[in-house]
Formats: sequence, structure tokens, C-alpha cells
Amino acid sequence: MNETMRVAVMNGIGKMGLTTRPVPALAKGEVLVKIDYVGICGSDIHYYETGRIGNYVVEPPFVLGHEAAGEVVALGEGVTSLNIGDRVALEPGKTCGHCRYCREGEYNLCPDVVFFATPPVDGVFQEYAAHPADLCFKLPDNVGNLEGALIEPLAVGFHAANQGGAHAGQCAVVFGAGCIGLVCMMALKAEGVSQVIVVDVMQKRLQKALELGATAVINSAEENLVERVAELTGGEGVDLSIETAGMEITTRQAIEIARKGSTIVLVGYSKSGELTLPISLFIDKELTFKSVFRYRHIYPMAIEAVASGRVNLKDLATHIFDLDHIQEAMDHSVTDKADIVKGAVRINS
Repeated sequence: MNETMRVAVMNGIGKMGLTTRPVPALAKGEVLVKIDYVGICGSDIHYYETGRIGNYVVEPPFVLGHEAAGEVVALGEGVTSLNIGDRVALEPGKTCGHCRYCREGEYNLCPDVVFFATPPVDGVFQEYAAHPADLCFKLPDNVGNLEGALIEPLAVGFHAANQGGAHAGQCAVVFGAGCIGLVCMMALKAEGVSQVIVVDVMQKRLQKALELGATAVINSAEENLVERVAELTGGEGVDLSIETAGMEITTRQAIEIARKGSTIVLVGYSKSGELTLPISLFIDKELTFKSVFRYRHIYPMAIEAVASGRVNLKDLATHIFDLDHIQEAMDHSVTDKADIVKGAVRINS
């Protein structure tokens, strides 16, 4: 095995480059994974465009990327759950394991989580990664490595569906037809939700939503959203809304179209971090707000949903870039948002 590896680094806002670093050494309980694919997440794009998300500030050179899958090529001391040659999806967050949140099973809320590509922790736009074996989930033979990389965003979708109490017989609306909106839609369908309506202003993304199984789509730039939802639901409103766009207008619309007693799940972050909402209407309808921060205990069910055919991740990635073209990959992800529904980087070709 090579002693060095290629790594894509962010050298500043809008600046990517390739460098060489040592292949990571293995600690006890870790495996070395030869990375095959890494998805380009909205957070990667945001860091690339602005250099920060809230209090998390990039200090170049910084490695982006946290949606990864590949092949186990070496085992650390004590690893018995995996074998060399296994293909795995990497859950990117290492938690402390002993705080209240970890002990109670809500490990995604651990205050000491170490998460790929969250400053100051480097991500995995690189040829190899050392990672705890317990956070590397074996992929079935019928689930490819590109799909394996996209298990990470799918986990967000399933967590959102679970937070909303999704079940058969419901009618749900997903605001936003980007990657996270689409995986939320697919998770809702996989959990038996009868009718899933997707809302966006980009027609190409709405077309992708239909291809992936949406019951109906609404272009809210061209149609009256409230009237259209009333028409589709017989005037009752929806049982569940999942907001992934992070916009005030869509959150207000979620309240307006909600059936009394229903739930709204907030997934998207607003740019300002603040929203002004019609709280009187929210109270009058006795609605429930839930929110999503990453996911917990989701990878096995997400992998099973893909392996069984209940979720189609093969058609989610619309653009694949090679590691050699990482600058192009990030630039296009910023400038071509109407066309690139989901981008991914092929690390080892």
C-alpha cells in the first residue's frame, strides 16, 4: 500500500487544490477505508462560498467532504466486525459515548462530536480515511459505493420522517427539491406515506422529484401553493410538512397549509438564523414543530431500504466529478444549482 495519498484541500474561499499527505495510521478499533465516492453536501458548498457556517470557521488548508463510502483495506487492533475487502458506508460523526445524550441514545446531540468536514476537523475528499469500525456499515452486494456515499443524506431524510411520525395514510408536503428534500420525499414514501407533494421553484428539480417517486409537484413560482394543496387534499390540508429550503416564506406556507393538529419538521437552516412566523395561526391549529440535527441510529435502516428497492439512490446523483477536477466540481456546484441536483466526487477511479 502507498504511504502517501492525494488530498483535495480548500485553500481559501473559492479555491481548491490537490496535495499529498501520509495515509492515516490506524488506532485501536479503526479500519482504513480506500474512499471511492464522496457526495458534495450543501454544507461543503457553503463553506466553499463563504468560509464559515455560524461559529464554524474554515482555517485553510481544510479538507471538505463527509458523505463517503469505499473499501476496507486494513484492520486496526481489535476489529472483528469487518474484513478486508468489505465495502462500507461511513457514518461521519464520532461521539464521546459517555455524556447524557450518548447514554440516552440521542448521540447526534453529543456536544463533543467529531464530525468530518466540520472545522477544525478535516473531511474525506482524500484517497484513504481511518474511521472507527463501529461507524463503518457494510454494504450489501446490490448496493454500490456511490449509493453507499449517499446513505449519509438519506439518513437525514429518514430522521426527518421519523421526527414527523410519518406513517401510512398520511399526506405530506416537502418544501425544497434539492438533495435533502428529495431524500426526505423518498424516506416518506419508504415509510408508507400515501401522498407526498414536493414544492420548489426550479422545474428541473421538480422533474427529478417525479422521477424518484413524488406523488405530485408544485412550482410555487407559477402556481398558488395554498390553493393547489387545498385542491390536492380536498381542503383538509396536510398531515405532515418537512421544510428543507430554510426560508421564511416556505415555513409560513407550511403553517398555512397544515391540517389542524399536524406536524411541521424543520430541516433547512435559514441564512439569517431567524424567522418571523404567524404564531397565532400556529397556536389556533395546535400544530407541532419538530427539528432535525443530523440523525441517529439510521444507517442500518437506510441501507436496508436501498437494498430492498424501497429507495432509489442510483438516480439521485446527477453529476459525477473526478478528484483531479475538484475545483470544477465545487465551482459548478455553486454556479449550476438549477441543474446539479446532487454532485459527487469519484476519489479512486
